Amino acid sequence: MPNPKRRHSKRRTATRRAHDFLTPAGLSECPNCHEKTLPHRACAKCGVYKKRQVLDVKEAVS
Repeated sequence: MPNPKRRHSKRRTATRRAHDFLTPAGLSECPNCHEKTLPHRACAKCGVYKKRQVLDVKEAVS
């Protein structure tokens, strides 16, 4: 297999790696409780999805 004849510079390596970062998850707001949730999923706090109660959520005891 062919091997590189010369070493790549730090700038060339860094330029190639500039697009390798992770993007943050796109969060949406629950219309019922205004908690940040992942899109197209039931809210973990109130259990509502598309204005319908789909999960039974237990209240936190403090």
